[in-house]
Amino acid sequence: MDRRHISTRSNTVKRRHREELLQQRGSVIWFTGLSGAGKSTLANALEEWLIGHGKLTYLLDGDIVRHGLNRDLGFSHEDRTENIRRIAETAKLFADCGVICISAFISPFRNSRDMARSIITDHDLFIVYVSTPLEVCEQRDPKGLYQKARQGEISNFTGIDSPYETPLAPHLTLNTADHDVNACVRQVVDLLVKSEVIPPLSAKL
Repeated sequence: MDRRHISTRSNTVKRRHREELLQQRGSVIWFTGLSGAGKSTLANALEEWLIGHGKLTYLLDGDIVRHGLNRDLGFSHEDRTENIRRIAETAKLFADCGVICISAFISPFRNSRDMARSIITDHDLFIVYVSTPLEVCEQRDPKGLYQKARQGEISNFTGIDSPYETPLAPHLTLNTADHDVNACVRQVVDLLVKSEVIPPLSAKL
């Protein structure tokens, strides 16, 4: 069927109704950075904190998405761009549901992050750059991927033979080599409160 015959409909239940029910603003917290930077650790800790304070969240993680939604994609520049496009479209749906969607992806290219921003919109997307230095990430190497990349077993690996393009204007920059998980999560929570995604919360980490 030709795309010209696809139409949209306006649902009676609107996003604002879902947000009023949940007492939060639908949004996407997008952690980006090198492999081993601490993105997934921070994303998990943030989700635990938000759930513990009565907020509805969903965590999209790179490995999980690659095993399901994007299992047909490889790691060429084109496939990595398509990977981010699909993730952004999925995250947008969660935001429309009033959910706080937490995404943890290397997402190394500025143009793909800009694409995600155009899909999700500036109002809903918060870029959190986990700026942990390459040498620290490589020392951690939790999955042994850096070692394999150095040995030539993996190609197009970010930070080794494929570039990571630093975000030019992230909403927040975190370095897990200098700050512990709780301190980093607190900074993200403060950003969400300031941006009126969640109401002020007095509970401490």
